[in-house]
Amino acid sequence: MELKKLNQNQSITRTSAGSSQSLPNFAILDLRESLLSWYAQEGRDLPWRHHRDPYPIWISEVMLQQTQVKTVIPYYERWLERFGTIASLAESSQQDVLKLWQGLGYYARARNLHAGAQAIVHDYGGSFPMTLEAALALPGIGRTTAGGVLSAAFNLPLPILDGNVKRIFARLIGLQVPPAKAMKLLWQCSEVLLDPENPRDFNQALMDLGATVCTPKAPECSRCPWMAHCQAYHLQMQADLPMRETSSPLPHKLIGVAVIWNDRGEILIDRRRQEGLLGGLWEFPGGKIEPGETVSDCIHREIREELAIAVEVGAKLITLEHAYTHFRVTLTVHHCRHVSGEPQPLESDEVRWVRLDEIDQFPFPKANVKIIEALRQSPNSSFQPLSKLPSDRG
Repeated sequence: MELKKLNQNQSITRTSAGSSQSLPNFAILDLRESLLSWYAQEGRDLPWRHHRDPYPIWISEVMLQQTQVKTVIPYYERWLERFGTIASLAESSQQDVLKLWQGLGYYARARNLHAGAQAIVHDYGGSFPMTLEAALALPGIGRTTAGGVLSAAFNLPLPILDGNVKRIFARLIGLQVPPAKAMKLLWQCSEVLLDPENPRDFNQALMDLGATVCTPKAPECSRCPWMAHCQAYHLQMQADLPMRETSSPLPHKLIGVAVIWNDRGEILIDRRRQEGLLGGLWEFPGGKIEPGETVSDCIHREIREELAIAVEVGAKLITLEHAYTHFRVTLTVHHCRHVSGEPQPLESDEVRWVRLDEIDQFPFPKANVKIIEALRQSPNSSFQPLSKLPSDRG
């Protein structure tokens, strides 16, 4: 399923306050040439651009989803030091992969990279496939990631449409609806404008333009190679475009969390199921506080339902606020003492007793890492009966 090269006589449509017009053919050529000229002078020196091997390019493309370049670079460098080839990634355990990814967020990306490497070793002899159809069949790879990898590695004329590129095209054509409602048109922009002779640099230039010039806030239009053709600039609508969807406030969940100690001074952790948010990561057990419940009541109930054990709830360790993409949470964390029962993974894949000095071997979500830090900083990191402390119920 290769995309055929788009000829230079195609045009795209731009809209402005109720009218529409086509972008002239000569403008398409000028947009290509001006962007590539700008990129030759202003393009960023990024480590993955020193490669033509699709593997490190693939890693960078996945890491850059929803994550800024400055955050990605140290993770990218550590990743290639640890997993230097597709084969070495495929042979590693998921826990090692998630541990190296810890802190980068959106952990499904790491699980998909691991599964993708195994598929490449099994189906393609360890070499990243060179066709769009095969790339799209790999776990976690969509059209933009496939286009980014294959254009950068093999100079194939495949378009991209990440968040930066959507914003650029929405401003360029004066898009009067949110990008999500005009994806077909935006993909058409990317297909038609793509330089068929130099798609590698063109796609990289687009990403740099969005990251450094056509930014979400206060774009530097005077530095933009596309200023002369930009509808948003001419209409002075840079701050208004792209239009946003109406969003509701993020739901807020209150969570009770247990740091459960046994008589040997070990802590009970469980590994989340593979599907869903934070799949495959370890965490301290707990769950949502129901209406009318105290934190203590919640912890007792959740631990009984999830692990089939009884605990005594003790002193509060820490309260944390954390935000995810679609909701935010308040975690109230208590020391607890194991009273009875053998822990069972009723709502998880695995449970384990660990010492605090060995807990760094396991990959944890960011909020749980803060719990571990609090445990290490607390002068009395062990169970203390709630009855001997000021009440924290409610």
